[in-house]
Amino acid sequence: MTWGNRSVLMEFVFLAYPSHPELRVLSFLGVSLVYTLIVSGNVLIVVAVQKEARLHTPMYYFLGSLSAVEVCYTAVVVPHILANILQSEKTITLLGCATQMAFLIGLGSADCFLLAAMAYDRYVAICRPLRYPLIVTLTLCARLIVTSVVTGLGLSSQLVAFIFSLPFCRARGIEHFFCDAPPVMRLVCANSHVHEQSVLVAATLAIAVPFLLIATSYAFIVAAVLKIHSAAGRHRAFSTCFSHLTMVLLQYGCCAFMYLRPSSSYYPKQDQFISLVYTLGTPVLNPLIYTLRNSEMKGTLGKVLTKDYLCQNN
Repeated sequence: MTWGNRSVLMEFVFLAYPSHPELRVLSFLGVSLVYTLIVSGNVLIVVAVQKEARLHTPMYYFLGSLSAVEVCYTAVVVPHILANILQSEKTITLLGCATQMAFLIGLGSADCFLLAAMAYDRYVAICRPLRYPLIVTLTLCARLIVTSVVTGLGLSSQLVAFIFSLPFCRARGIEHFFCDAPPVMRLVCANSHVHEQSVLVAATLAIAVPFLLIATSYAFIVAAVLKIHSAAGRHRAFSTCFSHLTMVLLQYGCCAFMYLRPSSSYYPKQDQFISLVYTLGTPVLNPLIYTLRNSEMKGTLGKVLTKDYLCQNN
């Protein structure tokens, strides 16, 4: 069967959604609230970085780009989840599933590479402070952002093309809320071990490689900070990395659990919960983590909100 015929005729059914009417209503309201917080919080960061001249620095450009990617990432999945909660038939075509997975994995990988770029930015700022303006220019910042997104989407497109070139079984029920690689791979009717190893290699490139870059950057950062004689100086240096480290632990912890493990440890209910954490939890925490400990960002967000409020009432 050709890809065109397969994409029209084959459909997958999502099996993870609640069937009880009250649970469906509560789920819809809860996901809607979280999605509203995700979009509003991350869009505010993007607007603040764009409007405030003080934030026109590489560190904040990386943060604004990370927030923009988070908005796009959740837009790939969450509206579809909300629609499925209300619909009686929770189906998706083969082509729709492939497209959703490609953007989901691609933007998630872009997140990982952006976090690695932010770690490099912190490394240069702390270990090479005098050369920082010469090394981390806005041009380099733009190149790293574009490279992160292009690399993430490139890796995901190859992975998804490989997965959807495989034969699927007659049973097409996905034990999940959306099309992600692990639950879809469970439906493949072929030598699963070989194909799982291929997926693991792609996941390693997207997750383990940027994490190794982050770990290397922080090894140099810790070594440099420990040489600072003043306790206040050490605290100030570490405090600039706290928000980034928190996001790294959240992002990589969930991604490693989902993608860097054998299929024998696959448990649908557990994976569904973890997937909701990194699909909804991490994007909604991103604005909080980066603003609560950053007085400059808090002040700018306050100004943006005040200006918008005044404009609406004038």
